[in-house]
Amino acid sequence: MMLALEMFRSVPRTVAGRAVGSRAPGVLSGFAAPLRLVTTEPPVVRRPGWARLRTRLSGICGSDLSMLSGRTSLYFSAVVSLPFVPGHEVVADLLDDCDDLPAGTRVVLDPVLACAARGLEPCEGCAAGATNRCSRITVGDLSAGLQTGFCHDTGGGWGQQLAAHRSQLHAVPEAWSDTRALLVEPLACAVHTALRAGVVEGDRVLVSGAGAVGLLATLALRELTPAAEIVVVAKHAHQRELALALGATDVVAPREVLRRVRRATGAFALRPTLSSAYLLGGVDVAVDAVGSKQSLETSLQATRAGGRVVLSGMPQPADLSAAWFRELEVVGTYASAHREPGGRSAFETALALGGHDALGPVADTVATYPLHRWREALDHAHSTGRLGTVKVALDPRRTA
Repeated sequence: MMLALEMFRSVPRTVAGRAVGSRAPGVLSGFAAPLRLVTTEPPVVRRPGWARLRTRLSGICGSDLSMLSGRTSLYFSAVVSLPFVPGHEVVADLLDDCDDLPAGTRVVLDPVLACAARGLEPCEGCAAGATNRCSRITVGDLSAGLQTGFCHDTGGGWGQQLAAHRSQLHAVPEAWSDTRALLVEPLACAVHTALRAGVVEGDRVLVSGAGAVGLLATLALRELTPAAEIVVVAKHAHQRELALALGATDVVAPREVLRRVRRATGAFALRPTLSSAYLLGGVDVAVDAVGSKQSLETSLQATRAGGRVVLSGMPQPADLSAAWFRELEVVGTYASAHREPGGRSAFETALALGGHDALGPVADTVATYPLHRWREALDHAHSTGRLGTVKVALDPRRTA
């Protein structure tokens, strides 16, 4: 038997979370959370290429918080299987030999449950290496689940054990701490974001948000693209310091974004009636690294006509008038792929970038909690910026 946090179907709690969660995040770790600590059997997938893992750390992602608050679109209800154990950012130890990886190997997990994990012949996306675009995420050997951490059969990192397929596993350098290893999965997503952004020589790039997504996207943009300028929007002093260390040219407060971009690009600022200001002109590429209405609209309002807006955070509804009027290219970027431009997987590139000196201070801010203190962990995750933390994680090994 093992301990795990389990998300279950509860219409009243989902409605309550959706109604008050954005105004009072604390309720999402209280009565409104459709989450419970359970004792259950460890998940086992009895198919070739699968193995059991013991969780060391599992991060709390913004998508997890959206899910628990009821803010995630019902679009995703068809690609999960309840009840499930959340946790898709995972550092774990292999409990079984898995093809070429011996038991005891410390690994990180590519959470996407694509055709290889499901025992299927590759779909069009998987055959091209775009495993994040797999069209078979509801069929095959497993229950529906776009990723580990959203699938009933595999378990997730918010439990003491989970199951994973060899195609998902990547060995971690021995010298790395668990907290540095925990950054690999979100860094792989950042690599995918940077490569999807289509930055060309001389481009000015805006990153709206300086949480984990925005900071890691900043590093990936600086290391993997020819961006001439990367301006990061940050609310807090520690975010400013980390963004500059990770490659930002400049860091601005949310209220200063349009003024900074207008001054740098020669754009014209317009102030419509009863609505937010926007620019005629602006940056070439903007990355929304939060997914909130405000951050997405900031990205749209600061991008020049014909420019590109990249959705890196799970988006909330926003005014898309600028996308239509200024003919913006809006690009989605979900998870990461086994074959990115250049032929490498995003995880291979993330592991190569993971030893970057600037990631040390980021890893040092990771706060960890045992499973039984999950309410405190969620409260902390809702306030990471204010509390000086980049990432909050659950450590199922801990008892105190």
